[in-house]
Amino acid sequence: MEMHQPVLLEEVIELLKIDKDGIYLDGTIGRGGHAREIIARLKQGEGFLIGIDKDREAIRYCQENLPTEKIELFHSSFVEAGEILAQLGIEGVDGILLDLGVSSPQLDKAERGFTYQEDAPLDMRMNQKQDMTAAKIVNNYSQEELTEILREYGEERWASRIAEFIVKRREREPLASTYDLVEVIKAAIPAGARRSGGHPARRAFQALRIETNNELKEVERMLEMGPGLLNKGGRFCVISFHSLEDRLVKHTFREKAKSCVCPPDFPICRCDKVAELKVVTGSPLQADQEEIERNPRSRSAKLRAAEKIC
Repeated sequence: MEMHQPVLLEEVIELLKIDKDGIYLDGTIGRGGHAREIIARLKQGEGFLIGIDKDREAIRYCQENLPTEKIELFHSSFVEAGEILAQLGIEGVDGILLDLGVSSPQLDKAERGFTYQEDAPLDMRMNQKQDMTAAKIVNNYSQEELTEILREYGEERWASRIAEFIVKRREREPLASTYDLVEVIKAAIPAGARRSGGHPARRAFQALRIETNNELKEVERMLEMGPGLLNKGGRFCVISFHSLEDRLVKHTFREKAKSCVCPPDFPICRCDKVAELKVVTGSPLQADQEEIERNPRSRSAKLRAAEKIC
């Protein structure tokens, strides 16, 4: 089996500042690429890793391929991290990692419905036990709701036109496959606009994947609660793959690094706000050309980190 290539691995390990006796949380463990390296640095100490993933296949893979004595695995969402720590009797962790990208196995398995390159059921669920699928969204959401999702989550210029075409198509028959959706998107976007900017379905598929899995809302919740799960000096590292996620991470880290949010004309601070975090990465770290050539999916990755200071 080909070894999974984790994105920005060296940078993640350096930023986490792993202590061999520390406790770390990988909230999106996937195929365990980052986890394997974290565990390697814990082997000589008392530390261990908590691994979480919504994808049952990812948890099963890690159970079979990672050292079991240094890891606790949970089939769950990272927004349940607080409950998981309480279940384990742990008050705080020394580092948190979120890799927000869709894993290669998810993309590579056409039947999961994440890719517009192959025909498959229009699924897109990371947690295959959940009820919501991309097919249910395109066949049941109103035209206005579809437009909003495509515009907000996909930053799709042709959002309203694509939504209109989806609604017209489903009046004849439901959209059931990825190619059904690709066909509608190509019909909706004028030919001239399809000649640039990559595959015409890329943005719409991103938007539907985000909505299907409630991704941005869960990321927002974890960014808010994550610092409260860290011990003092612990690091919070997030790898994002599109601008919506990266903006959320950047703005949340900056807000939690502020020690005063009073209006500028206040002579003294009255808000009593205390900074929770110190931003460690002024600008996001990105893959170098060597990594991009080795792993093209790293091209859009951005890594930001912050440290708990109180």
